[in-house]
Amino acid sequence: MSAKFDFDVLYIGAGHGTFDGAAPLAETGVSVGAIESSLIGGTCPNRGCNAKIALDEAVKMTREAERLGDVLQGEIAIDWNKNVAHKQEIIDPLPAGLTKRLEDAGAKIIKGHASFKDEHTVLVDGKTEVTADKIVISTGLKPHRLDIPGTELAHDSEDFMNLKQLPKHLTIIGSGYIGMEFATMASEAGADVTVMLHSDKVLRDFYQPYVEKVVADLKQRGVKFIKNSDVKSFEKTDEGYQVNYGASKLSTDWILDATGRIPNVDKLGLENVGVKYDASGVLVNDHLQTNVENIYAVGDVISSDQPKVTPAAYFGSKYLMKLFSGQTSEPIKFPVIPKVVFTSPRIAQAGVSVEEAEKKGLEISENDLANYWYYIVDKEPIAASKQIHDKDGHLVGVTEISDQAEDAVNALLPAIEFKFDREQVSRLVGLFPTIGYAAWHRA
Repeated sequence: MSAKFDFDVLYIGAGHGTFDGAAPLAETGVSVGAIESSLIGGTCPNRGCNAKIALDEAVKMTREAERLGDVLQGEIAIDWNKNVAHKQEIIDPLPAGLTKRLEDAGAKIIKGHASFKDEHTVLVDGKTEVTADKIVISTGLKPHRLDIPGTELAHDSEDFMNLKQLPKHLTIIGSGYIGMEFATMASEAGADVTVMLHSDKVLRDFYQPYVEKVVADLKQRGVKFIKNSDVKSFEKTDEGYQVNYGASKLSTDWILDATGRIPNVDKLGLENVGVKYDASGVLVNDHLQTNVENIYAVGDVISSDQPKVTPAAYFGSKYLMKLFSGQTSEPIKFPVIPKVVFTSPRIAQAGVSVEEAEKKGLEISENDLANYWYYIVDKEPIAASKQIHDKDGHLVGVTEISDQAEDAVNALLPAIEFKFDREQVSRLVGLFPTIGYAAWHRA
């Protein structure tokens, strides 16, 4: 460690952008610190990915039981309170485990809120100075809140996942990942759900014909969608709450503001050191370096054309570990980053999108997977995929809608990332019968 600073590398935030790289970095002998004001692990383990997939497991099981019909005897229903308790059993141990991982590697964790005093110094809770040769901004995203009268009456995603009792009528403002995943969960658990769209499109980052299938299925299950809703305000009423939109009103028991997530840069003091950022995040170069030479940023907080998802934060964190430990000096080169929305069915995609392929004139093939025997096993009524190949026959993109879409796309990632040719693909024979085996026949 440099005698001039407290740490060689100091991370602000302790989510995936930090711990995936900070622990192995500390093991190389670099002195590492991490400042975190909340739970170690950040959003994903504590109030994001891990929590939502735990809640969704019950939804997945009830949907499969529904499809199998009289093959399974007895009624299956979700006990929401017990589902939330099960979620807590899964995520409660995670911060301690991640803390141990960092500390066992030699990193030091400092609890509190960090803000920049100068390019090498941060203040913890406005008073304690901590210095470092290099500082990494890894603060992720935070929920966006509508700037309308009564916005304080709405709740965020963390509030939803901690609900002990599900409201009878739930209104969701927004139709992105959070809005659609939680609409699926709440509806399956017995709530009357209304989703209010800012525009006329749901899940705009996903292949729309597949999105329309998900929406149609939810509508059949009673979920209501209001397009171009123009939400103006929220009010408390004697019966509950009221959403005022356009020229109309909607009575509800609970409001979820799922209008997106924004870079968590408030009160970091970036203006004190001149770090540049915009509405999409902290601006970085191809070494994840900001305009201030010794300050870097990683994960969801950066302005990037990569999806703001955990795998991208993980890869960025690992890259900085190699950069700071001298294992590389090359620019970061992101691999194919897949994305998935955990509705029922799921939609997953990686590589070139169908829309891009159509513009570029690439080969697009489609499979009606609902008639493929492995998907018939659990009677999936909605299952299809599209594969994109380049002129040389390499798989360059895939999009799938099914209850097993995430596993199928995961299986195909190596072919896309490493540009396997037909001969190489033919030599990959997976375990049978599995979804991965089935997926490889489309590569």
